[in-house]
Amino acid sequence: MSWVRRRDSSTLSSRSSDPTAALCRIDTCNIVIAGETGAGKSSLVNLITTMQTAPTSQDTTGCTTEPTVYEHDVVVQNKSIKVQLFDTAGLGEGSHGAVPAAQAETALKSLLQNLVKNKAIHLIIYCVLGTKDAKALQRSYKLLSSKVNGGVPIVLVVTALEDRKPDMENWWRINETSISKLKMNFVDHACITTLTTNQAATDELRRRREQSYRVVCNLIKQHCTQNIGTPGVTTISSARTTKNIVLFGQAGAGKSSIVNLMAGEDIAYTSPGMERCTLHWKEYPIEFDGMFYNVFDTVGLEEPQLGIQEYLETVENAYKLIKQLESEGGIDLLLFCMRAGRVSGMLQSNYRLFHEFLCEKKVPIVLAITNLEREHRMEDWWVREHTNFNKYQINVAGHACITAADHLEGRHRALYEESRVTIRNLVETFVADGQQQAWIGGGNLIVSFMRKLKELLGASSHMKSKDLVPHLTKRCGISKEVAKQLAEMIKQDPF
Repeated sequence: MSWVRRRDSSTLSSRSSDPTAALCRIDTCNIVIAGETGAGKSSLVNLITTMQTAPTSQDTTGCTTEPTVYEHDVVVQNKSIKVQLFDTAGLGEGSHGAVPAAQAETALKSLLQNLVKNKAIHLIIYCVLGTKDAKALQRSYKLLSSKVNGGVPIVLVVTALEDRKPDMENWWRINETSISKLKMNFVDHACITTLTTNQAATDELRRRREQSYRVVCNLIKQHCTQNIGTPGVTTISSARTTKNIVLFGQAGAGKSSIVNLMAGEDIAYTSPGMERCTLHWKEYPIEFDGMFYNVFDTVGLEEPQLGIQEYLETVENAYKLIKQLESEGGIDLLLFCMRAGRVSGMLQSNYRLFHEFLCEKKVPIVLAITNLEREHRMEDWWVREHTNFNKYQINVAGHACITAADHLEGRHRALYEESRVTIRNLVETFVADGQQQAWIGGGNLIVSFMRKLKELLGASSHMKSKDLVPHLTKRCGISKEVAKQLAEMIKQDPF
């Protein structure tokens, strides 16, 4: 196999029948970048390395004719991660392209087999054009997944979204359901632009490219570092200085707006209405006052008549997030977000799901109340309403009365800046520190969850399914039909 290895702009060449043996390093994250011709794989390499390291094409013809390795140090939140990016020949170029389709597939299969054999692959980035729909992704996805058989995480990176409206993440919101139905399982995704900027570039393009760089680097940090924790690694700090915050609440509560408020810039998509703008959960690295945080913007339980499938998907997504955070040092803070208004049973259900069920009451929880820009003094709302939380047995360690509505003028602008200080102070005060170890989960979270759900429902081991229904409708606020289905599932569970 012909092979080229490069470190940033310097070039080293070597040829070997099994090049992976020389490339296996215990302190390095090996990432294979694959996809069809013209998907932007080489441009993605240049985005990550922040220089024109890899040759690129101005059209959809292939520019990578042989597997090429680029060495680089990715820096995320002042931490350096050594990576080797395996840029591969484009798939699907036909029989007369720079690399015929059959040859490109054979080379990719051989690369993956060698890397898997040597236990030298940590992540696969499947790169696709934003002009493609979900169905067009299926063939190449099957090729990749069949060669690693679930043993290597695959992330989806969608390129050429510089003109996507209202934002780049819109591609994922449109295609996510179809991807799931086609049984393509990506552990994460990034919607980006790899378009280079020059003096004529608009401010919006510059912002999107910078956002793309941060999102991709964060993908690498999130899915690589947990797999290279072997003796001798010096690139990942042994002391975890970044704190993990889980942000949850109902749709329209302003969770994504709070992310932007804390960050001091627009890094999370926000919706002008009550629609969901976070379908599963999204991680945002944030820095302020010399501290680093990973804020996980999540989906909470929605309306009382939420269908069984959506209800269970919400619980499943929350569970997957908690499990992932176990491997990343634990959870330091639960940030519960609500829109100012009536304290309701659904608010209580969200509180129980995260604080009681999933985190076993072992994580500090604080409350952020949004939409208070019309109050004479935002804290007045808490003075009037705080006793209502006691009625629903919602107990929080601290609270912040704020507005997360940006782009307003006059008094509202001043309230927004005041809110930034308030929410940051709340986080700094209650996030777990050296005196309080972050919670990293119980022995088996799903067992704990099922047991605690039965406890919440007051369900004894002898209780019949029909007897569970009133408890579900009363305690969880869901419809009778949905309660019947959920009751059957709980009774069938062996725990």
